[in-house]
Amino acid sequence: MIKELLMSALTLMPAAYADDSSLGVEEFRHREAQCLAQNVYFEARNQPAAGQMAVMSVTINRVNDSRFPNTICGVVYEGPSRPSWKGTGEMIPIRHKCQFSWYCDGKSDIAQDKETFNEIFLLSEMVINGTIKLMDITEGATHYHADYVRPAWARTKTKTIEIEDHIFYRWEK
Repeated sequence: MIKELLMSALTLMPAAYADDSSLGVEEFRHREAQCLAQNVYFEARNQPAAGQMAVMSVTINRVNDSRFPNTICGVVYEGPSRPSWKGTGEMIPIRHKCQFSWYCDGKSDIAQDKETFNEIFLLSEMVINGTIKLMDITEGATHYHADYVRPAWARTKTKTIEIEDHIFYRWEK
C-alpha cells in the first residue's frame, strides 16, 4: 500500500488538483502532502534538513497568509496559465511566471531521485497529518531566493534567515 501511494505521489500531475471539493479528508491530506513534497523536492532536495524544513515552512506560511491560496496545492501551483498548444483544453503554466520556479521552468516535474523524494514525501505526510510539528526556523517567512540572484521584491520584504544558499524573507502585513 505504501509503495502505491509513493508511486502515485511521484507521478501525480497538477491537473489532478484542479477540483478538490469532492475529496474526503484522507484523500485531501494525501494530495496536500504530494504537493508539499514536490515543492520541497524541486526547491531544496540538495539542501540539508534545515533547508528542506524551511521551504516547507514557507509553503505552509503562505497557506496561512490571506494574500495566498488557502491550500498547499494552491500555493505550490499558483501562477498564470494559458491553454496548451496541444489543443486539449489543458491549461499550462506560463514559463518563468510561477511562485516556485520549478513548476514553470519547462523541465520535467517528475522526481528523478525517488529515494530522496520518498523521504520528503513521508515527512510531508507526517507534517500534514499532525504526526510531527514543523518548527518554523524562518520566523514566518513567505518568500526566499537563492543567494546568487537579486529579485526586486526582496527590497520590500524583511530578511529573516539564510540557510545554505537560500535567503528567507517575511512579508509584513
